[in-house]
Amino acid sequence: MDFFANPAVHMWFMLVLTGAAVFSFIKEKLSMEVTSIVLVTVLLLYGQFFPIFDEMGENQLNAQSILSGFSNSSLIAVLALLVMGQGMIHTDSLRFLTSLFVFKENKFAWLSIILILVFVMVLSAFMNNTPLVIIAIPVIQTVLHTINTPASRVMMPLSFVAILGGMTTLVGSSTNLLVSSTMVELGHDPFEFFDLTVPGIIMASIGFIYVLLVLPRILPHRASIKEELVGDKTEFVAELDIAEDSKLVGDIAEDGSFPSLKGVSVKLIQRKGQLVLPPFSNHTIQSGDILIITATRHILAGLLNKYPGYLLSDEEAELIHGSGVNNINDEINSTDSSILESVETRVLAKVMITPASNIIDMSIDNTGFHKRFGVIVLGIQRRAKVVRRRLGRVRLEAGDVLLVVGPHSRINNLRQNSDFIVLSGSKKDLPVPNKAPLALSIFLVTIASAATGFLSIPVAAFSGAVTMIGTRCLNIRQATRAIDRRIFLLVGSMLALGLALQVTGGAEFIANLILSAPHGNSPLFVAALLFLIVALATNILTNNACAILFTPIALNIASEMEAIESITFDLSYIFVLSVVFGANCSFASPIGYQTNLLIMGPGQYKFRDFIKAGTPLVLIIWITYIFIAKYYFGLS
Repeated sequence: MDFFANPAVHMWFMLVLTGAAVFSFIKEKLSMEVTSIVLVTVLLLYGQFFPIFDEMGENQLNAQSILSGFSNSSLIAVLALLVMGQGMIHTDSLRFLTSLFVFKENKFAWLSIILILVFVMVLSAFMNNTPLVIIAIPVIQTVLHTINTPASRVMMPLSFVAILGGMTTLVGSSTNLLVSSTMVELGHDPFEFFDLTVPGIIMASIGFIYVLLVLPRILPHRASIKEELVGDKTEFVAELDIAEDSKLVGDIAEDGSFPSLKGVSVKLIQRKGQLVLPPFSNHTIQSGDILIITATRHILAGLLNKYPGYLLSDEEAELIHGSGVNNINDEINSTDSSILESVETRVLAKVMITPASNIIDMSIDNTGFHKRFGVIVLGIQRRAKVVRRRLGRVRLEAGDVLLVVGPHSRINNLRQNSDFIVLSGSKKDLPVPNKAPLALSIFLVTIASAATGFLSIPVAAFSGAVTMIGTRCLNIRQATRAIDRRIFLLVGSMLALGLALQVTGGAEFIANLILSAPHGNSPLFVAALLFLIVALATNILTNNACAILFTPIALNIASEMEAIESITFDLSYIFVLSVVFGANCSFASPIGYQTNLLIMGPGQYKFRDFIKAGTPLVLIIWITYIFIAKYYFGLS
């Protein structure tokens, strides 16, 4: 036991544990929740068997101290804000505001998109970014559809402006709240509501110029999940339901194609809830099969006359009457057109799983998708990659994009379901729910109460969430679904680890390493270096984890440096701001921030797209912060 009496042993154990946790978060072999639970368990056992006593003889790593992070007031505020955000989504209370920026004339489409981005950036300063992006995605999708522009040009800017806007107030991001709370736990004054506003607005404004003028030019043109699964948009898509007496029963594929379906490309076969993908070598068409096929208008018209089926479409009028389709042969005879018009029309649509969906972690088979929602799942896309294994067994995750087919009414029903965001398909407008004005009023009163200091942020957020439930803007089950268990477990475990690093001297050790770097005696250099380290880390881990881990390190750095009489700001305040803004620079990877994960599917992005487009923005914000630290805070 004398070995564990050495303080250095405790410090190095915590540093190794920190490295192991970071490695686990990066590799993702274990889920974030499992890693967080294991981390807390190790800390609890370590504190029990190898206590660290303070001057009063109390164990600083007792269970109460380690678990106190789970009752942290800022964490409760973050979860309450998530509930309020879910209430805004459920009541669709912001849809009528976003619709104000959508002009009917196509020539103003890009102006509509710019106004929506500005609206998102401004509002993200006062509400959780995730529900705001969820609300904006389908609106932007609709505008892009009218001008035939790929979503890959706009979805990443949408996520980035939400992150930029979140830098400007204390409630703009969960990161800001958690850093402020960590400061209180370490004996420092918390941030006020608008303490981040001046430097935040400067960085957000410069970042917005890059997002608006440069980012769309370097983003790729990507095919959607529908194009990947069913091919060229200029071909028609049809569903053939194979009945027992169908002439196609028993047809055997030769060289990947079926002899009875000449000139037709069979893209997939739905068979007893399972998906059969090409090539179809020696496959036989069976009774009950559902064939998804593509063909030209002329071939498809004759085929549907011979083998009854259903025409699938993005827009019923567009595909049946041919409006908006450029390469359809103009010399189509009236017989073909009448055949197509007589076919029962279904809608081919893309829907995305929301973070609060109650079907997350469930397979399509377990959800009974077809019976429950009245639509058939044709494909799943996860992080811009089409899932190629049996769909029925795939466990759904937040951000997954499903390609579904069903009647207009069923697609519109999905629009009213908070489990999904309908990205395309039927565009029928739905009436504004009766609870929308009430939910918006509760949100505005909550923010005003917190901003004016009438109520503390945790009290205001919790009261607002309870009021949302009490006024039936959402029910208790929907509210509990909105509470992200990953945030709860991650933040609680990171606060426990941060406490352990502080108690064992690990935070001080890392702080001294930074100060020992060349020019480590320069506050400006240290602030810039700290910002850059956190900005890099936040794109590998998550913003909340980085913020909590580096806040005690920043405070230790400030305590080791001599105070500067010529500046009006405290060094600890400036260095913690470096952590806040650095942790918010989650632009260079999709895993650093939840909104980046949400737009991966609609935007068809790959990991390298974030590195290519987001790294310059991180550097721009970093350089801007250096100028702010020098000329606004007075560091040298």
